[in-house]
Amino acid sequence: MEICYLGVGANLGNRRLSIKQAVNRINLLENTRVLKKSAFIQTAPVGGPAGQPKFLNAALKIQTDLSPLKLLKALKAIEKELGRKESVRNAPRTIDLDILLYGDKVIRGKKLIIPHSRMFVRDFVIGPLSEII
Repeated sequence: MEICYLGVGANLGNRRLSIKQAVNRINLLENTRVLKKSAFIQTAPVGGPAGQPKFLNAALKIQTDLSPLKLLKALKAIEKELGRKESVRNAPRTIDLDILLYGDKVIRGKKLIIPHSRMFVRDFVIGPLSEII
């Protein structure tokens, strides 16, 4: 089992409910469970189209047997189940699930970069993450 940290955010619809539903679905993944969740913080969007609503963000500490790519695939499926639509980069979204850290692994692939490439320059990631580490 690996300890992983996820970033969670939403800025469309019922943001709090979407995040809670995502947490519940993550807990249902094979050999995966959420160990800890940060408090919610509300933040202005970074990048993307102008005029977006504010984000609600949190971080999760999970334990999983899923490989990094299988976890990514499962998180993308959860996003789709919760109504996320493919659009332009940093567009408004019902849910956003990012793998921030996966054990002590460093991955530089086409589909996945761990540690998350922008986590250290985003207060909306570092704040919640520091609360649960």
